[in-house]
Amino acid sequence: MEKVTKDFIYGIPKAELHMHLEGSLEPELKLKLANKNNIDLGMSTVEEIKETYKFNDLTSFLGVYYPGMNVLIDEEDFYNLGMEYFKTVKKHNVKYAELFFDPQAHTTRGVAFEDIFEGYYRASQDAKKLGITANLIMCFLRDMSEESAIEHYEMAKPYKDRILGIGLDSDERDNPPLKFRKVFKMAKDDGFNITMHCDIDQKDSIKNINDALHIIGVSRIDHGTNIVEDEMLVDYAIKNKIGFTTCPVSNSFVTKDMKGKEIKYLLRKGAKVTVNSDDPAYFQSYISDDMITLAKEVDLTKEDIIQLAKNSFEIAWISDKEKQVYLNQVDEFVANYK
Repeated sequence: MEKVTKDFIYGIPKAELHMHLEGSLEPELKLKLANKNNIDLGMSTVEEIKETYKFNDLTSFLGVYYPGMNVLIDEEDFYNLGMEYFKTVKKHNVKYAELFFDPQAHTTRGVAFEDIFEGYYRASQDAKKLGITANLIMCFLRDMSEESAIEHYEMAKPYKDRILGIGLDSDERDNPPLKFRKVFKMAKDDGFNITMHCDIDQKDSIKNINDALHIIGVSRIDHGTNIVEDEMLVDYAIKNKIGFTTCPVSNSFVTKDMKGKEIKYLLRKGAKVTVNSDDPAYFQSYISDDMITLAKEVDLTKEDIIQLAKNSFEIAWISDKEKQVYLNQVDEFVANYK
């Protein structure tokens, strides 16, 4: 088995399928937008903001994450946030991205849904100039009500043709998948692709994964490595080609474990596991950095990295023809890499 290098990981074509646009708000842009929009952060330097980006669990992370969004006010702010992400991941050879956005976190502050969506969408289209194709996944905040989710689902209907999928994120405690059963049925009936966060080491993790798979009917699970606790569920996921969008570095911030052994186990067993950055500005790790960290932690080989890259395109919500184009790019890169 051949060892893998940093250059190889950065260079291999890849797709990112688990990245929250609001989580790509770097301290420099946060300060710039705060000054532009006359918002008092209680901090005046980038260094002070960076000091707040320290977490030991999901709750402490969310306590910094959501207030940070207050600097996003108008369409141009959302556009600039998206473009900064695309400029960064061009260096990681991200060819395709499906990106989460959380409208409830902004509409509750008085920001218009139209400004949120049009800013992000315009950035996703301009990403093509950087050689990146991107689509948007609208997420519901699970610590809000299903009524709020349905309200925002109705807001999104005029933009249906420009939204690729529907997801569920935020604090999973006491907010299981079935809390949102009605709105996700609506989304499935309307033809949306469906995914859900099943965060690591949560109360009722296995039950939530089981419900997401068997009752909600997701085609992907975000995080989800606790599935290794139930071999029957693992076999079901493999048989049905369920995708897993894991985020090892963010795992290590909100728990003491990046779940590297679980990711490696699932990968080598044949599950469609991918590696992603989650909230890269807050964890200071973009997609290639996550892959490098994971490779060092659990001794991944070059072949493992190739499979992770291929998985990222294979579970993307694109046509088989489009998938094959990207898979050919991976093979070409590997064949020509020196």
